[in-house]
Amino acid sequence: MARVAGFGLEKAFSVECFSHRLNEVNSGSRPGQYALLKMPLYNSKRRSTGTALPKFSSSVNRKSNVSVVSGMWRTISAVAAPIAPTLNDPSYREKLAEEYGFTQIGEPVPPNVTLKNVIDSFPPEVFEIDNVKAWRTVVISVVSYVAGLFMISKAPWYLLPLAWAWTGTAITGFFVIGHDCAHKSFSNNKLIEDIVGTLAFLPLIYPYEPWRFKHDRHHAKTNMLVEDTAWHPVVKEEYDEFPPYLQLALKLAMGPLRCWASIGHWLGWHFQLSNFRPSEQNRVKISLACVFAFMAIGWPLIIYKTGIVGWVKFWLMPWLGYHFWMSTFTMVHHTAPHIPFKDVKNWNSAQAQLGGTVHCDYPRWIEVLCHDISVHIPHHISQKIPSYNLRLANESLRKNWGQYLNEARWNWRLMKTIMTDCHVYDEEKNYVPFDEGQKESKVLGILRRVMPNTP
Repeated sequence: MARVAGFGLEKAFSVECFSHRLNEVNSGSRPGQYALLKMPLYNSKRRSTGTALPKFSSSVNRKSNVSVVSGMWRTISAVAAPIAPTLNDPSYREKLAEEYGFTQIGEPVPPNVTLKNVIDSFPPEVFEIDNVKAWRTVVISVVSYVAGLFMISKAPWYLLPLAWAWTGTAITGFFVIGHDCAHKSFSNNKLIEDIVGTLAFLPLIYPYEPWRFKHDRHHAKTNMLVEDTAWHPVVKEEYDEFPPYLQLALKLAMGPLRCWASIGHWLGWHFQLSNFRPSEQNRVKISLACVFAFMAIGWPLIIYKTGIVGWVKFWLMPWLGYHFWMSTFTMVHHTAPHIPFKDVKNWNSAQAQLGGTVHCDYPRWIEVLCHDISVHIPHHISQKIPSYNLRLANESLRKNWGQYLNEARWNWRLMKTIMTDCHVYDEEKNYVPFDEGQKESKVLGILRRVMPNTP
């Protein structure tokens, strides 16, 4: 995050002091900090990115002035420009990657690169729909989910968390299947896609069509301020106006509870007809009816057979496990201190999709059960790539556009960076913590001390 460190312009200092302070900034600043250095006698009411020559009294010998100024200029010009490194600097990117928990931070995508350029570089086979591979993902998810329910039924209480973790990961695979159906990359038969997508979302209590409509907007407006519907940051000016209770709620939701924040997104975006265009509402109503029917029939049956405790064991805990992955995948894919959100005037689709999306490697069993949803950059380049072709597409990206990719392995440092630093969005500084420039928040302070910093 770019933070500005300036010196008091009203205090004069010598050339030696100037050089000493510059060395302090270069050696002591965190990656991404900017030092705004001004000459001591420079008019502090004027802001400039350049270096101004000092003024001298007319009573002083002008020839001497020229000599002094010349000597000072030689000293300053050697160190004054440019001060702040950028993402074009490989060593700076490497330093940021180490600090943030990434394996690679990509260089900025040039503005002349278009999304079509990237799509055209893919081999044609990445777009091919294979019915055998598609239905294989369904078999994997159904079998792993049934196995999870069996483990829950047989596990002693102290092994239940492991059974819930497995089962929650397994039903995340259902979401990925519905996700492919929504993008029309599961089958060549669109009716089958709508049926499979709706059924896959039912155990998650997720209305398929409302999610599809909102998710399409996320892809069209990825990392665009105001317009992106997924993990949009809180804007600083808005946050400052929130009442204290709402600020505390946000600190909890985007701090220790962030791995379940998708529950709020699920509730807030998908169940109100007013959130959708009139042309969308009939399909939305059908999806909502299916979800409510599942709740009205499925939940009472579970409770009748196993009681409220059984409902918690067999449905609620795996559902919370699903939301853990839903939240974690999405925030890791789209939240990083160096990846900006931009307003509509400055937004660029190739920069947002290729350079503004993160690839993250997870333990292989998670990737298998979740059908490679973590291989996310090619999916943002083209939503027509089926999940079973994402790895092939990613290899193509690495070959042709590898220098622009942001990549990580899931680790504590990566999660800690997101959960303790990436909160309020400031257009000048990018993400800043809720307690930036204030007394440390108790909520965030505990999180910073408890979470490991292991890369």
